Amino acid sequence: MKVDYKNWMPKGMVFGMGCGAVVALILYIIFGIAPILQAGILKTVLSVIFLVLTIFLVITTLWMYMMYRAFSYNGKRQMSKQIIEGIAAYVSIPEGGKGLDIGCGSGALTIACAKRNPKAEMLGIDRWGKEYASFSKNLCENNSKAEGVSNTSFMQGDACKLPFEDETFDAVTSNYVYHNIPSNDRQSILLETLRTLKKGGTFAIHDIMSKGRYGDMQAFAEKLKGMGYSEVKLIDTTSGMFMSRFEALWMELSGSTLLVGRK
Repeated sequence: MKVDYKNWMPKGMVFGMGCGAVVALILYIIFGIAPILQAGILKTVLSVIFLVLTIFLVITTLWMYMMYRAFSYNGKRQMSKQIIEGIAAYVSIPEGGKGLDIGCGSGALTIACAKRNPKAEMLGIDRWGKEYASFSKNLCENNSKAEGVSNTSFMQGDACKLPFEDETFDAVTSNYVYHNIPSNDRQSILLETLRTLKKGGTFAIHDIMSKGRYGDMQAFAEKLKGMGYSEVKLIDTTSGMFMSRFEALWMELSGSTLLVGRK
């Protein structure tokens, strides 16, 4: 069995965008270059529309392809792997303890944390919606088997309303999850996650925590300290930790931040 963590930029999306670019180019040739329509306003308008559409789709396809290559676990850059292993390094679970990975996708972070904490259990939850149809519980379980990891389990769940009691887990983690959830108050989603963390437990949450998406995270960090969290850090991961600032800019990942600490 072979590990398949998929790609954060699905191959189908890249292929679909490329096909759209080809179709737009064909329509440009038919209506803008070929003598099907007589010269005039209609021909000019259609020519401009399909040319602009072709250029846009070609550029978008190239951008998506570059993202696909950067994220690929089998490529040279392997940014996804670097991020996953970097987050997992902050997750510490005592022997016999249990950790929670929210929005586990293909199980990569859940499995990475389980490997680092072999005497603990890791639970991965995800809604596995239509947006990422290639991700599933079955995929996560198969990846665990392929990695030779037996201390993982997976279930469907909602990050906004976790089906767990307060202080259930010794560690909680997630990666690039909450910015995908439509919300005007993502700090409340973070609090819902941290609600399930035991006293003394660790947390490592990575996301695009820009002010527009999350509000004032420095104030949030201070709020957590006021709530009794013994350690809270906001780490910019775009200054060489997981990616360069240039990569973060062109990949639209600016604001990527790792929120780590202990309750």
